[in-house]
Formats: sequence, structure tokens, C-alpha cells
Amino acid sequence: MFEHPLEERCYQFAKRVRAFTKKLKRDTENFEDIKQVTRSSGSVGANYIEANENVGPGDLKYRIRISRKEAKESMHFLGLIEVFGNKELD
Repeated sequence: MFEHPLEERCYQFAKRVRAFTKKLKRDTENFEDIKQVTRSSGSVGANYIEANENVGPGDLKYRIRISRKEAKESMHFLGLIEVFGNKELD
């Protein structure tokens, strides 16, 4: 299904994030963090796939940087959920 192994890993990461967030309590505090981590986790792989289209060397670097940024954003929101939103999983 995937041309590059990292594409598969990004896809699996996004799927695991979605499975994790389905277990969380949907309250005011969690709702926005869950939306953000869902978006950013999916964007990691989407931008990596775009990078592999390789329109040019500048585009490749740009898309990889965005993918990395989205991965960091995902980790940020997962950390917030771990600290503040993990009420049901404690």
C-alpha cells in the first residue's frame, strides 16, 4: 500500500492516535486537545507523502520540515492529554 516505510509508520501513528483518543472522556478540556492531536497526527503522514512527490529540492525540504513540525505538535497535545485529560485511563 505504501511506497516508503516511513509513510506506513506515519499512517500507523495517526491510526493509533485516533484509537487512543476514542478512549478519552469528551469534556471541555479534552475536546480541543483531541481535535488538535487528531489533525496534527494525520498531517505528519500527509506532508511526508507530499514530500515524496518531490517537485523540487526546496519543496522536499519544506514538506519534511512541516511534517516534523506536525509531529512535534502531536507530541505537545499528547502530553497535554496525558497530564490533564487522562481522567478515565488513570
